[in-house]
Amino acid sequence: MSKLFIVLGSLNAFLAVSLGAFGAHGLKHSLTSDLLAIYQTGVQYHFIHALGLLCVGILAQNWADSLYLKMAGGLLLTGILLFSGSLGIRSFGIITPLGGIALLGGWILLATAALKI
Repeated sequence: MSKLFIVLGSLNAFLAVSLGAFGAHGLKHSLTSDLLAIYQTGVQYHFIHALGLLCVGILAQNWADSLYLKMAGGLLLTGILLFSGSLGIRSFGIITPLGGIALLGGWILLATAALKI
């Protein structure tokens, strides 16, 4: 589990940096300032939660059996897809709150895992 979350976190951080660069250079003149700000918010949340996945992977090196840790990683990944993905694709905007709830749940489960360990 540790390697999986470290790989997922690393790939998501790579993707967040790539999407941020694309937004700054490729979309700058294509989107209104409001839409670009929404896009950048999605990228920022993507990057922050990619780091959360890395934390889960690092913690899992010592506590691989923690169900709370596994669920935290799963919710953070789900949240990245639903929240950040829906901010980048306007037609999926209705699922943004579900992604936000998944991100919140992931952090709460990470805290719970730390308390249970």
